[in-house]
Amino acid sequence: MQRREEKPTKFYELSMAERLEVLMRQANLTRQEADMLSSAMGLSPAQADHMIENAVGIYGLPLGIAQHFLINGREVAVPMVIEEPSVIAGASFMARLARAGGGFTAHADPPEMIGQIQILDVDDPATARLKLLEYRDEILDAATKCDCTLEQLGGGARSLEVQVLEQPPIGQFLVLNVVYDVRDAMGANAVNTAMERIAPMVEKISGGRVLLRILSNLADRRLARARCTIPLGELTFENFRAETVRDGIIAAWAFAAADPYRAATHNKGIMNGVDAVVIATGNDWRAVEAGAHAYAARSGRYTSLSRWGKDRQGNLVGTLEMPLAVGIIGGATRVHPAARVALKLLGVQSARELAEIIVSVGLAQNLAALRALATEGIQRGHMALHARQVAIAVGAQGEQIERLAQQLIDESNIRLERAEEILKEWKSAQET
Repeated sequence: MQRREEKPTKFYELSMAERLEVLMRQANLTRQEADMLSSAMGLSPAQADHMIENAVGIYGLPLGIAQHFLINGREVAVPMVIEEPSVIAGASFMARLARAGGGFTAHADPPEMIGQIQILDVDDPATARLKLLEYRDEILDAATKCDCTLEQLGGGARSLEVQVLEQPPIGQFLVLNVVYDVRDAMGANAVNTAMERIAPMVEKISGGRVLLRILSNLADRRLARARCTIPLGELTFENFRAETVRDGIIAAWAFAAADPYRAATHNKGIMNGVDAVVIATGNDWRAVEAGAHAYAARSGRYTSLSRWGKDRQGNLVGTLEMPLAVGIIGGATRVHPAARVALKLLGVQSARELAEIIVSVGLAQNLAALRALATEGIQRGHMALHARQVAIAVGAQGEQIERLAQQLIDESNIRLERAEEILKEWKSAQET
């Protein structure tokens, strides 16, 4: 009698310990590195005390792995830190659909950030502007020499522009913008240091008074782009025809493209995926958020960061372009143990490669939200996980959690009060 082969267990069906074992094999993680991901040997109180002021403890968030991502032809297991249910599952499922069309193709610009210097009290703004431009090479050279390590790696100041702001509330003043290549760092410290160091030189040349010396988080010189094609046949969903799903996704995107109220929530869905990877890798999610939303409003009207349409064969095609100032060196990426392991898990060798992964995850998460909205509604999958959280919140343990969650779903009444009632009913039944 021929032995029947057992069906491979899916990643999400494994226990947490078993998932870590899989990652150890896939990414060649040591036991110590796996323990850093599981928080057994993660960020210590002593490390936290050196990272921020007035530290009193460590706040934990779930860290999960998005599966099925094929990005620029490479398999990637994506670490994501997020408290919201259904995000990782949605991104993973959309990544699986995208594989049928070749996965995600992504590209990121060189890692150039913009540093700004505000110059007040100049006698004649137009004359001061031209003087600064005349000393362009000297200013750029001075800015580059502020960081010898970065200079040796090929980074430093690349270009300079000077603007006269004509109608600010306090009257005319100058702004000097320096484009600075920060290599594999996020770049805030390097740019801020350079702006502060060249400020006296700028004052001497312009005859004005320098006030602000700070980088801009509108990193529009550092864009990341991703695109994917979802074959039409992959979009069939329960009772929904593939064409219906495709056209619904495009119509949902069009709503966000035309209406800022919808665009805000649409882009929030993108950032669900983006932020989760940014946090997992120890990068500054607040800076990325600020840059993304500013970029979405660059035309003067807030709109969608992504675009969705169809190709000549009727397949669904999507693109996402946004600023992504992230790094693989410096900051929390260097001092947070789990962030270091997350970067190893991603297998990235540069900040640009990390940005390409993050923008691909953002596009996948956007598709997951649009598909749900255009078909079954956003709450079905979300509520299933929410029901588990409610069950845990009222004290359910072990097998009770799934049992209680399922009853709440069946009753369409996922509320703390009802969950407490059910637990009391079960307890009474056991006592009798």
